Amino acid sequence: MTERQIDSKVLFNRTIVPFRATFISMTILNSAASVLRCFNSECTELTVTDTVEQLGIPKSNASRLLRAMRDAGLLETIGNTKRYRPGVLVIAAASSYRRSSSLVERASEAVARISAATGHTGYVSKLIGGEIAAVSDQPGTHALRVVSSIGRKLSSHGSGTGRALLALYSDAEVRAMFPEGITPPSELSPQTVDELLERLAEVRSTGVSFSSQESTRGVDALSVSVRDPETSEAVALCIVYPQALATDEERKSIETMLLNGAAEVAAALGDMTAKKR
Repeated sequence: MTERQIDSKVLFNRTIVPFRATFISMTILNSAASVLRCFNSECTELTVTDTVEQLGIPKSNASRLLRAMRDAGLLETIGNTKRYRPGVLVIAAASSYRRSSSLVERASEAVARISAATGHTGYVSKLIGGEIAAVSDQPGTHALRVVSSIGRKLSSHGSGTGRALLALYSDAEVRAMFPEGITPPSELSPQTVDELLERLAEVRSTGVSFSSQESTRGVDALSVSVRDPETSEAVALCIVYPQALATDEERKSIETMLLNGAAEVAAALGDMTAKKR
């Protein structure tokens, strides 16, 4: 082997091989992330067959992937079955996320109090891209109540929670988020960006975002937003309830509790501009 051939081999080992290893590692991470995204309120466990159907990958790959995630602590098997659910490592990470954010933790405490007072289900949600995702929930206690939908993502423009957070941005910033317009999830949702901006103006005026049967038939929702003045992190506090159960008086009561809860959270984080109703 010549000196040039030796130098070429060394260069290959120093550049191509590490790149290939990094590429493979990223592919595995992306695959694992895709599996974790399958879990939500309607999918609390997975089998190999479920994974094949949802991700469209070969059965052998799905089986190896689930086993590898189990061995790494990302998943665990349920008893002696071949069904998988999120593992302790994922649960610990989620708990750590909540504890690391004073905003999320304080907002969750406020929603828990309102949920206990009203008997309705409550959420704390964040804006992620163009979607809304719940980061904590508080199940209601009424016999007729809205079930938890933690993990379910909603469009920001087609949900009351989303509009509560979008209202924190200027009209120009909102237009920039939807350069190609919006696709309304419901006929009750804003149909165009202009209609969305009209709804956002109402939210800024009242401080409360209202949604009626946009995401789920027969379900209404009231939401308010609060932002950490130091980090600019923002969340929405939301109470959802069966439309048939809430009177106008109760709705106003929920609005007041949400606004007061958000004001208390903001004040605790150093923002004294939010006022209680």
